Amino acid sequence: MSEEQLLTTTEVAHRLRIKPETIYAYVSRGLLDRVKVPGERISRFRLADVERLAARTQATRPARDAAPAMRTATTLIAYGRLHYRGLDAARLAPVTPFEEIARWLWTGERHAEPFAASAESIERARRASDHLPAQARLFDRLPVVVAVAAAMDPLRFDLAPATVTALAPALLSTMVDALPPAGEAARDDGLAARLWLRLTDLPASAAGLRALNAALVLLADHDLAASTIAVRVAASTRANPYAAVLAGLGALDGPMHGAVGAGVYRMIEAAQREGVPAVVAEWLRTGGLPGFGHSLYPDGDPRGAALLDLVAELSLQGELRRAVDDLIATAARRGALPNVDFAVAALAHATGMGPGAGEVIFAIARTAGWIAHVIEEYAQPGNRFRWNSGYTGPPPASA
Repeated sequence: MSEEQLLTTTEVAHRLRIKPETIYAYVSRGLLDRVKVPGERISRFRLADVERLAARTQATRPARDAAPAMRTATTLIAYGRLHYRGLDAARLAPVTPFEEIARWLWTGERHAEPFAASAESIERARRASDHLPAQARLFDRLPVVVAVAAAMDPLRFDLAPATVTALAPALLSTMVDALPPAGEAARDDGLAARLWLRLTDLPASAAGLRALNAALVLLADHDLAASTIAVRVAASTRANPYAAVLAGLGALDGPMHGAVGAGVYRMIEAAQREGVPAVVAEWLRTGGLPGFGHSLYPDGDPRGAALLDLVAELSLQGELRRAVDDLIATAARRGALPNVDFAVAALAHATGMGPGAGEVIFAIARTAGWIAHVIEEYAQPGNRFRWNSGYTGPPPASA
C-alpha cells in the first residue's frame, strides 16, 4: 500500500464532512477499517474505502437547505489533487490528448479520435462573428459561434446522452475553427494545434503544443465552479446543450473567474517592463497578487505546478524567465504558490499569445466539462433548483 493511498483522520473527516469522532463510530460498526503504518502511532484509512463510504453516506444524506444538491461523478477535488472520474488530471495532462480526456469526462471511455465539424457550420459561425466591432475580444466571438452552431443543429433539442455526446466534438471544433487564424496551419489535426493557430503567429513547436494541450486538459473541469453551476441550472430547465454552454460562458466572463487570466498576463508583462518589486507592490496595494494561491489547494495548485513544468521546457526569453521566476519567488515568501491562471499566462507570454488567450483557452477547455455536467443534469428531475430568496425589502403595503 503506497503512502499516497492512505488518509489521516483529519482528511477522512473533511472528505466525509463529519466530525473526527464519528469516524471511529464507523470503525466500530465495521464500515471503515483502520490501517496501522509501521513507525506511526496514528491510524490511517484507505482512500478506496473512504470513497466507497462517501458514495454510500452522501448519496442518502438529506439536503440541509431548500435547494437540492448538485452531485457529480465527473470530478473530485480532494487530498490536494484534481481527479477526473478517479484519474489524476495533473498526471494525465502531459501525456494525454485533450480529445481523449473530453470523451473520458462524457462517457467514462477513453478514445482520442480527432474532433471535427462541418465546413458549413464553421464558415457560418466565422462570418457571423466577423460582424463584431474591431475592439471585440477573441472571447467575445465564442457566444456568437455557439449560437450559430446551435442554429445549425436540428437535433439540439434531443437531450438523450448519446445525442449530446455526439454533438459535443463538433461544438468544440466549431468554437476553435471559427476563430480567425493568426498564423500558419500546423500539420497536427489535434484541437490544441488548431487552437494554437488562432492564438499566436509563432510556428507551433512540439513542446509548445504539449503545453497547450496540457492546459486544456487541466482546465477541462473543476467540480462545481460558478460557471458549471450556471450550466447545470440551465440544463435543469431542459435548455439544450448549446444554451447551457452559453450560460457557462456568461458566468466565465467574470473578472473573478475565467477573465482573471488577462490580469495575470498584464502583471507578468508589467514585471518585465517595471521590475517585479514595483509591480508586486502595486498589485498588493490594489487587492492582491492574481495568479497565486487557491482555496481548494492550500498546499499548492497541482494544475499550476504541472503546467509550469511544461512551460519551463519552452525557450523563454531572458526578461520573461526572470520575471516569471522572480514573481514566483516573491509570492512564495508570502506563502502563496502559483495557480493554473499564472501558469496559463506564463504559457501565453512564452508562445507569443496575447492577453486574451487565457480566457479563450479556459472557455474551450471548460466546455468539455460543461457537457459532462449537462449529461448528468438531464438525468435529474427537471427544473429542480428553486432557492428561497431571503427577502429583505419593505413589508407589503396594506390595502
